[in-house]
Amino acid sequence: MINVLLADDHIMVRKGFRLILETQPDIRIVGEASNGREAVELAESLQPDVIVVDVAMPELNGIEATRRIITAAPRARVLALSMHKDSVYVREILRAGARGYLLKDAVDSDLLNAVRSVARGEGYLSSAVSDAVLSDYRKHVRDPLDLLSSREREVLQMIAEGKTNKDIANSLNLSVYTVDAHRGKIMEKLNLHSTGELVRFAVRNGLIE
Repeated sequence: MINVLLADDHIMVRKGFRLILETQPDIRIVGEASNGREAVELAESLQPDVIVVDVAMPELNGIEATRRIITAAPRARVLALSMHKDSVYVREILRAGARGYLLKDAVDSDLLNAVRSVARGEGYLSSAVSDAVLSDYRKHVRDPLDLLSSREREVLQMIAEGKTNKDIANSLNLSVYTVDAHRGKIMEKLNLHSTGELVRFAVRNGLIE
């Protein structure tokens, strides 16, 4: 049995979702909250399996409520509910700990699939927001090379080409200590731990053949 807590400030929305979910033999509604603060309190006292949380709620919005719910009810899984397809809402509530994101205009079967999926520990995204999430991911994930300065990229290439610190120092008119400092910074920024890993990174990113 999947125990579900509904959190939405619109009573008609809660009643509608309750009607859909309670028709299922494996789902039970254990409580309803009309704002984010109440959702956190009920999550802590009821310890449900799934909490359907509206992103926009009074007193405490769904994003902040989700952060608190994760602490108050560690076993519970949050399914975010919203009218918004905007990637910023999706990104922030997923970062807060939600396992799924469902649009309010979804059909009945989507709601049921979403609740069951997050109850199993799986993620769930409405198909309408999947493209927005992918686009947002591409926009915010940086090319690792962008983390390096021009000089650091130059030093990285020379390391990958097999040059010693002394060779690099002579070529760039730097001290050996400065080259060694650059090497350390490069490894720190890229989270690499050996010369071999530096070489493989350089090959993968087209710095050397």
